[in-house]
Amino acid sequence: MNLTSPHQHQEILDSAIEILSQGEVLLGEITDEAYLRKVTIAFNASIGGHYRHCLDHFRSLLNAASGGDLNYDDRERGTLVECDRFAALNATRELRDGFVALDPAVLLRTLTVTCKTNYSTMGSQSFPSTVGREVMYSVAHAVHHYALIGIIGGLLGLSLPAGFGIAPSTLKHQAETTRTA
Repeated sequence: MNLTSPHQHQEILDSAIEILSQGEVLLGEITDEAYLRKVTIAFNASIGGHYRHCLDHFRSLLNAASGGDLNYDDRERGTLVECDRFAALNATRELRDGFVALDPAVLLRTLTVTCKTNYSTMGSQSFPSTVGREVMYSVAHAVHHYALIGIIGGLLGLSLPAGFGIAPSTLKHQAETTRTA
């Protein structure tokens, strides 16, 4: 049963396009040194590591969108995207263009999602989902990693784009609170 309209399908795709565009703005505003610098207090992570992780999820999803299943565990760490800001920028633009070109109707396609979620077992877990649900997950996942990037950026003394790493629902709430105050 179709519980969403074509307009809502496009809004969901637009959310992926928006979050990737936010990443593009970030990459244009920070230095290579800031992108690569590992921050001890932040689990020795870098902006590049978090950003690559976000793009990995979008890449896996886009690859699975038109056919096949989705495996979030099937990704590489330490790639060029993690250590080269311009490679990350190019990958971001490629992914954004891929989501722009995606037919909104594909969001209803079912697929099996695999991801390691259990600490006590060796294998990964699988569950049915839809492309649309996974777009929503990937956007929420990116928002949370963007928040971690924001913390790293703050520790490095960077000025990040307005609203970066803040959930859309939080921004909406803040705007409503400001209007009523």
